[in-house]
Amino acid sequence: MNKRMIAYVLGILLLCEAGLLLLPVAVSLIYSESTLISFLLTIGILCAAGIILIHFKPKDKTIFAKDGLFVVALGWIFLSLFGALPFFISREIPNYLDALFETVSGFTTTGASILSDVEALSKALLFWRSFTHWIGGMGVLVFVMAVLPLAGGGGDLHLMRAESPGPSVSKLVPRSNKTARILYGIYLVMTIAQIVLLLVGGMPLFDSITISFGTAGTGGFGILNNSIGGYNTFCQAVITVFMTLFGINFNVYFLILIKNFKGAFKSEELWGYLGIMGAAILAITLNIRNHFDSIFEALHHAAFQVSSVMTTTGYSTTDFDKWPEFSKTVLIMVMCIGACAGSTGGGFKVSRVLLLLKYAKKTIHSYVHPRSIKVITFDGQRVANETFQGTMAFFIVYVIIFAVSVLIVSADKHDLVTDFSGVVATFNNIGPGLGKVGPTGNFGSYGVLSKIVFIIDMLLGRLEIFPLICLFTPSLHIKHFRKKL
Repeated sequence: MNKRMIAYVLGILLLCEAGLLLLPVAVSLIYSESTLISFLLTIGILCAAGIILIHFKPKDKTIFAKDGLFVVALGWIFLSLFGALPFFISREIPNYLDALFETVSGFTTTGASILSDVEALSKALLFWRSFTHWIGGMGVLVFVMAVLPLAGGGGDLHLMRAESPGPSVSKLVPRSNKTARILYGIYLVMTIAQIVLLLVGGMPLFDSITISFGTAGTGGFGILNNSIGGYNTFCQAVITVFMTLFGINFNVYFLILIKNFKGAFKSEELWGYLGIMGAAILAITLNIRNHFDSIFEALHHAAFQVSSVMTTTGYSTTDFDKWPEFSKTVLIMVMCIGACAGSTGGGFKVSRVLLLLKYAKKTIHSYVHPRSIKVITFDGQRVANETFQGTMAFFIVYVIIFAVSVLIVSADKHDLVTDFSGVVATFNNIGPGLGKVGPTGNFGSYGVLSKIVFIIDMLLGRLEIFPLICLFTPSLHIKHFRKKL
């Protein structure tokens, strides 16, 4: 293990976070807010820690697969620990664990909150809170690699594989740092496009920027207590469309960019994602049509909410916890499925669901025709047995962590719906759940242990479980679990 290189990359990450904090500093100056001091102190602490770590710059810049997992896990933990300081130092969130919960929720693009009155926060902290979504959506290490190469010997690709959400990460072009630039270029253009459309719809500039940050990162931190419910229908429709777009694998956009339309639209995951979303919208629209004045209004809210929870964004236009049980069940199901691999969305991922279905179909076929040999393909390519093994390993660990998390948080004596949906919402990086953690509630009533579990679940969900497992159990052969499609 190249420990000096790990320390060096962590130092670069902390210095980058210090640089990113200059944006909320500018917001503090624009609105003449006292939170300026808390941001400046945090920047100073980050610079000191970063300079100490980059002092260990190694001669050998090689990062191996396990090193990449260690860097990503430690990097996200460090960024969250330091990123919580402005909330804590300013005393706008006086409890450090609560500040950490809010920051981890931001960076992991979860959108779960402990705040009962979001509007009480200063503009600068509201900006930083939403900006963490945008940073974490595509990945902090991917952002850094878009600016400068971090490692040699293919190490940058190991970092991208460890940080990018979903079971499939491949280079779009031969150089990983150029891949990172392409991804962030697409990400930035789509974000700006949404900001412009929201401005056209009459949304104020500050709101347009922060809401677009939350949409792009599929995070869901709103700046109003009623989330998106206070904005007009046009703005809500724009957000619906962009939540759906950011839940699509960014490789599809790259293929469209190079005019490989056939390759882009033959994606099984893309059509599976759109098909599941469309079916859920139709089912919920029919189920809630009597709750609204017209079928079109029901369709509008159903489309928004399905897009929001399936892409794990977490915005809301209405209190869906009051919808019929059937609609809430459908929402829970699409929450668990999640968005596409290679998107900014969370969840189990559509590609994994499709793989498991294909594997189940193959197994059933082998019982009926034991001597037949059935080859499984995905997007026209043969799927190796190792890929199925990796997917099954992920599924097994996912279920175990989920069950243990529900068991631990149940000690807080909330109702089962609240506990179960709370774990679904944090582990799948969605944000709101049902019951006391629904769209009008928050996670503030949970105790210390439960909040720690939720924080760990958010990190596990965003980093696809194995980087954190690697960090705390380094003897495991992680490469066995990280098989890619």
